[in-house]
Amino acid sequence: MKVPTRAIPILVPGYRFAGVRCGLKASGKRDVALIVSDVPAVAAGAFTTNLVKAAPVVLSTERVRRGRAQAVLVNSGNANAYTGRTGAAVAREMCGLVARELGVAESLVLPSSTGRIGQQLPRARVRRGVVEACRALAPDGFHRALEGIMTTDAFPKFALERVLLDDAEVTIAGMAKGAGMIAPRMALAGAPHATMLSYILTDARVSRAGLERALRIGLEQSFNVAVVDGDTSTNDTVLLLANGVAGNREVTPRSAAFAEFSGAVGRIMRTLARMVVKDGEGATKVIDIHVRRARDVRDAERVADAIARSPLCKAAFYGGDPYAGRVVCAAGYSGARFDPTRLDVYLDDVCIVRRGQEIIDKPVERRASRVVTRDEFSLTIDLHAGSAVAHRMASDLTVDYVKFNSDYRT
Repeated sequence: MKVPTRAIPILVPGYRFAGVRCGLKASGKRDVALIVSDVPAVAAGAFTTNLVKAAPVVLSTERVRRGRAQAVLVNSGNANAYTGRTGAAVAREMCGLVARELGVAESLVLPSSTGRIGQQLPRARVRRGVVEACRALAPDGFHRALEGIMTTDAFPKFALERVLLDDAEVTIAGMAKGAGMIAPRMALAGAPHATMLSYILTDARVSRAGLERALRIGLEQSFNVAVVDGDTSTNDTVLLLANGVAGNREVTPRSAAFAEFSGAVGRIMRTLARMVVKDGEGATKVIDIHVRRARDVRDAERVADAIARSPLCKAAFYGGDPYAGRVVCAAGYSGARFDPTRLDVYLDDVCIVRRGQEIIDKPVERRASRVVTRDEFSLTIDLHAGSAVAHRMASDLTVDYVKFNSDYRT
C-alpha cells in the first residue's frame, strides 16, 4: 500500500480548514484543527464503546444525534479524558468560542481531542489556538488541519474520491490519525493516549438515514476491524458530514445512487483504516486475518480477535516465523466452538495446517517463510464449522512498540 504525500491538494466544495499551533505539543507542531462547512451539513458519527469516554466524545455524541453539524474542532496533545466536570466545561467552552467567532449555532460544533489521558486542557492556551484557527480557515487548508490532529503518527493519512451521482460530480475526502491504542469498537450515536480519529467530508446531498447507513456499512469493514495493540481508546471518533452543495438529487438508502455513494465512502474508510494499521507504533507489517466457515459471526470474530490481539502471534509476525502453533492456540482459547481436528490454516495460498495437523514439509516451510517476510500478507483460518466469516487488519508487535510505550508519558 502506498503512503500518500502532502503534495496531493485536497479541496472539498463548501468546506474550509485550519491547523494552527498553540503549544499543546512539546514538538511545537500544529495541535488545533478546525473543519467548517459553509452551510449546516447532515452529520453522522460513531464513537468509542469504552466505558470511560473523553469529555469531547460525550458532547459530540449528544450533538450529532440531532443529525446536523457545521464545524468540527480538534485538539491534539491532550485527550481531555478522565478530566471530570472541568474537562466537560472546557469542551463546551471551546465549542462556544468557535460558534461566536464564526457566527454559527453552538449546537452545530462538534469537539474531538487526542493525546495524553488524565490531564486538564490549558484553557488560555487552547482559547488562543481556537481563535487563531477560526481566523486561518481556508479552502486549501486540508493538510494543515490534518497535521493538527496527528500525535504519534509517522505519516499523514488521507484519501480522496470523486464520483458521479445522477450526473453530478461529488467529492468525498477523508483524513485520519492513529498509530497506537488502536482497536476501535465504535457504535453509531443513537444506535445499539493515542486514539483513532477520522473525519470524512462530502459535498453530496444525502439524507440523514442515507448517511448513517453508509457510515454503518463502512465502519464494519474498516475501523472496527483494525487492530494495532488491542486497546480501545477513550476518544475514538468517526464523523461523516455531507453539506449538499454539489446539488445532486438527495441520496437515500433506497436511491439508485446509494450503492455508488456508500461504496465510495467505504473505500475511503478502508484506505484510512489500513493506513492506521500500517502506521502502528513500531509496526513493520500488516496482516489480514481471515476466518471462514465459522459456526456463526460471533465465533468467527472471536477467533479473528484472539489472533489479532495475541502478543505471541504478533511477535511471530514480526519475526517472520511461519510457525502455526501460536495461531491454533489462540483460536482454541478464543471461546469459539469448532472441531480442532478439522482446522486448516493458510499463509496467503500456502496451507500450513491441514485437518488439525501442521504440515511438516521443507518446501512448504520455505514457501511459508517467504510469505511472512513480506510487508503485507494474509492469514486464513478455516474452521469447517459453518458458513460465517470475519476479517481483521492487524500489525505486528515490535521492540520499538515496547520502547515507545514504556516511556510515552515522560
